[in-house]
Amino acid sequence: MTSNNVLVFSEDREIGFQLLAKGREFADKLGGEVYALVVGLGVTGAHEHFEYGADKVYVIDEARLAHFEVVPYREAVLKAVGEAEPHVLLIGATKRGKELAARVAAALDTGCMTECVGLELDEEGRLKAERLTYGGSSISTQVSNKEPHIATVRSRVFEKMVPSKKEGEAVKLDLKVPESRVRIVERKEKTKGDMGLEEAPVIVSAGRGFKEKDDLKLLEEIAEVLDAKIGCTRPIAADLGWMEEWIGISGHKIAPKLYVACGVSGTIQHAAGIRDSQIIVSINSEEGANIHELSDYSIVGDLYAVLPALTKALKEKLK
Repeated sequence: MTSNNVLVFSEDREIGFQLLAKGREFADKLGGEVYALVVGLGVTGAHEHFEYGADKVYVIDEARLAHFEVVPYREAVLKAVGEAEPHVLLIGATKRGKELAARVAAALDTGCMTECVGLELDEEGRLKAERLTYGGSSISTQVSNKEPHIATVRSRVFEKMVPSKKEGEAVKLDLKVPESRVRIVERKEKTKGDMGLEEAPVIVSAGRGFKEKDDLKLLEEIAEVLDAKIGCTRPIAADLGWMEEWIGISGHKIAPKLYVACGVSGTIQHAAGIRDSQIIVSINSEEGANIHELSDYSIVGDLYAVLPALTKALKEKLK
């Protein structure tokens, strides 16, 4: 039995705040409330969720939740679902969130619409979602027919609300975590250079236009000037091994304010990963390269000539 409430969860707090904005919209339409779930060990900052639209925050503070494990986290979400009886459950579409959402949906015997780029309620109160298909070249519309309606949403699909001084109720939930069949033997933190690509406001990216690995210094120089993160296409990372992670449908999906594609052809797989960029600038010697059609600004030219000149001009402009 569900109510008219909306429950929001993401282990990424910023995505959680973004989802609260859509949750607030749904709850107001349904005549319900917005609940947020916060889990971990030594949980702090629960009150911030009230500032971004939550009416109530469920807090589960438990040692087994200090690091992400899908079984304990699934139990935490199911505990909150039992309390809130939500009509809609929104989960951040991070790598962990997508793994978690599928297991929660299976436990609740309902569906799950993944990596949604648009959400609304239809006249019957069902959740209707827009999702990318065919590598991002098309958008499909799907409708959830069973409650609770579950959807995962990527970063920056929704803008978070302007924070207010709103107060709410924080409720601590007790959770009995079952024994896991998985034993974690080691954890390794990612290097700083590999973190934050999906949240970066400015990204410069390398494609097959670079002939040698050492030539990536050209990209590093302009990245330093723009204070940008560095990304690449799948062939640079997976085929050549010059970098560890790539941007695209099988890699990171990004939404920066500025994306500079250097020597990138713009295949459909890569296009799916950059479609939410606000401004795309491309540098490619091929006039007919697909990346130019995706770009707001295009430079048709040899990146080995363009990048040094552009870096020099930016240095002078930003003095």
